[in-house]
Amino acid sequence: MQHPPIEPFASGYLDRPDGARLYWETSGNPSGRPALYLHGGPGGGLGKGGYRRRFDPQRYLIVGLDQRGCGQSTPWASDDLTSLENQTMDQLIADLEALRAHLGIRRWLLHGVSWGSTLALAYALEVPDRVSEIVNLAVTSGGRWEIDWITDGIAAVFPEAFATLREPLAPGERTIEGYASLLRDPDPTVRRDAGDRWDAWEATHLSLGPMAGTSRFLHEEPRHRLNFATLVTHYWARDCFLPGDQAVLARVGELAGIPGVLVHGRRDISGPARTAWELHRAWPGSRLEIVEEDGHGGPRSAQIAQDAIDAFALADELPSDS
Repeated sequence: MQHPPIEPFASGYLDRPDGARLYWETSGNPSGRPALYLHGGPGGGLGKGGYRRRFDPQRYLIVGLDQRGCGQSTPWASDDLTSLENQTMDQLIADLEALRAHLGIRRWLLHGVSWGSTLALAYALEVPDRVSEIVNLAVTSGGRWEIDWITDGIAAVFPEAFATLREPLAPGERTIEGYASLLRDPDPTVRRDAGDRWDAWEATHLSLGPMAGTSRFLHEEPRHRLNFATLVTHYWARDCFLPGDQAVLARVGELAGIPGVLVHGRRDISGPARTAWELHRAWPGSRLEIVEEDGHGGPRSAQIAQDAIDAFALADELPSDS
C-alpha cells in the first residue's frame, strides 16, 4: 500500500550559471532522512507528484527536481534548441550537486525510475560519498545496446509501428541519430512531426505492460511530446554522454559499499532484464528483484521499490546490537 498523498512544504527555483532555472520541491519531514527522486525520460518531469507516495513522510525528507529542460524548469529544450548545448550528463550531475548543497543535505538516498535510474547510477559513480543507498525501478544504464534495442531491435515485435517511425529517415540511417537530427531541424513543422512520431513509438513499445495507457501517444499535449522527444533523442544519440570507459556498466563495480536495490519487470520489452541482471552481477552488495508480471514498471514493482525505501529508513531505527 502506498503512503498517503502529501503536498510539498517548500519549493523554489535554482538558478544555474548557464541560464537554466531548475524547479525543486521538498515534502515529508523537514528533519527526516534525505531522499531524492529522479524522474524518467529524459524529459518526463515530476508530473502530479505521485512519486511522493513512495516515501514514508514521517521518516523522509523527500526531494523532487524537474531536470533541466522539462517540467517546471526553464527553458524547455524544444523552446530553445541552443540550450541543448548545456544538456549533458556532466551538467545533470552538477545540477544535483548544486541542489544538494542548496538544501544543506550531506547524503541522500536516490530513487530513480527508468532514465532516472541511469542518472542515479551516473551521479553515484561521480560522488559516491554523497549517496547513502540507491533504489532503482525499471532499470536502465544508458548503454549503446539498450538504445539500439529500444529503437531498432524492438522493431521485430512492432514492425508496423516501426515502419511508420522510419518513414522520414534515409535507408540505413541509424534511427536514433536520424530523429535527433529531425528534432533540431530549422523547420518547426518537421520537428512537430518527428516529435509526434517518436512519442507514438514510445507509447507502442510501452503498450505491453500493466501501466500502459490506451492513447496513441505517450503524452497528450503536443508541446510535451515535442520536448520529450527532443531530450530523449539528444541523450540517446550520444550514448547518454557516457561513452566507453565512462559507461555505467563498465564502472558499476565502483559502487561496492553503497547498498542498492534493482527492481525490474520480466515483461519489460522496452528494456529487457539483461541490463538489471548485468548491473547486479557487477555491483557487490546489490539486490535484484525481477517481477514476473510487470513490464516497464507496474504495481508490484512499485511496491517492492517502496518496501526497499521503507526498509532503509527502518534500519536506521534498529538498536546497534540487533
